[in-house]
Amino acid sequence: MNFSLTEEHLMIRDAARDFAQTELLPGVIERDNTQTFPNELVRKMGDLGFMGIMVDPKYGGSGMDAISYVLIMEELSKIDASASVIVSVNNSLVCYGLEAYGSETQKQKYLSKLATGEFVGAFCLSEPEAGSDATSQKTTAIDMGDHYIINGTKNWITSGGRSDVYLVIAQTNKEKRHKGINAFIVEKGMPGFDVGPKEDKLGIRGSDTHTLQFNDVKVPKENRIGDEGFGFKFAMKTLSGGRIGIAAQALGIAAGAYELALKYSKERKAFGVPICEHQAIAFKLADMATEIEAARLLVHRAAWLKDIGGEYVSASSMAKLFASDARIVSFTSEGNTKAWKNYAAVSAAKTALEAITRNIALEFAPHGIKANCIQAGITDTASFRVIPGSELIKAHSLLRNPFKRLTRPQDVANVVYLLSKDEAAWINGTIIPVDGGEHIS
Repeated sequence: MNFSLTEEHLMIRDAARDFAQTELLPGVIERDNTQTFPNELVRKMGDLGFMGIMVDPKYGGSGMDAISYVLIMEELSKIDASASVIVSVNNSLVCYGLEAYGSETQKQKYLSKLATGEFVGAFCLSEPEAGSDATSQKTTAIDMGDHYIINGTKNWITSGGRSDVYLVIAQTNKEKRHKGINAFIVEKGMPGFDVGPKEDKLGIRGSDTHTLQFNDVKVPKENRIGDEGFGFKFAMKTLSGGRIGIAAQALGIAAGAYELALKYSKERKAFGVPICEHQAIAFKLADMATEIEAARLLVHRAAWLKDIGGEYVSASSMAKLFASDARIVSFTSEGNTKAWKNYAAVSAAKTALEAITRNIALEFAPHGIKANCIQAGITDTASFRVIPGSELIKAHSLLRNPFKRLTRPQDVANVVYLLSKDEAAWINGTIIPVDGGEHIS
């Protein structure tokens, strides 16, 4: 493996970086708040060749390699992960699947439009009781001779609302288990196919995620991908390449966060010098940079193996695992269990937040996501001071605290930092008091 990028790779990376800075950065916060992503930006990504990065030019694609793909993904993800996940699914799950296993007729009809961004594609595998486990799905496709009848529900489908083409995995013969599964091309607007509610996610909200309903959807036999019973192999092979894209996205999000942190550390001063010159901050930045570079090497190795035709399944899985380790931290207060005057509404909200955090910890654990809740002590902030009777709460807190001081913002920030470390990877679903022992008295 050559660790140096070619001139072509550098040009592709810089083009993606320029697009992210000039087109994606303006309005990125607003788009996330409004949970929208304009079709105009999708078309621009198509014009730049980002929607069909690895597709053969004869089908309208850019004909680039997997290294180029992860470079583009990282640069887009640094600024707007909603843009990159649209690109990721369209490229590694939809376009790849059609180009590798679709018929020539399917490629001409669908791939040529997906690769240019005229169409957007979605990959439909997950269900309420089956995520990436294709053998446990309930969606059925009954063979009616010249067509199939599809019934079922698909959940958490990226680009579910904006897509024109959907690759749907369905069970044709349950008795044959994984050999009885097929993959189908379903078009938006087919009778019986309905796009359900949009998910209100915790992040990446510009990308629309939907539930899809299939009620006696008639799909022509020519829309089946591959031979009868090929659907399971299709899904598994496609997902292996998809992991490279998700790993690259996670890498980009981390790299973008690091760049912002580094910039801030050079601007913010303490004791007369930028905080990046303080050893404690420098060590944290060094740890961040090291882990990001390690993730980048894993991602690039997986892409390189794919380019040379090597075995990239385990490499893509490792890259995704290392790059996408996610930690969710929420914040509560002692008001969740103690009755304070004028605090009832906040207390109820904190109690609900703790319940949600515990459920996230339980339900998201299979995806490598941990969730914990910090119960901070009384902290003298601007928001605290607007609470009626805050001075009495403050005085009472000082009496109860073993250290006879209030909690400081940096006390809480330090615990957040600890929870983000590898050493805290096994902490999940907990409520952690950060109050100097105030809660014990």
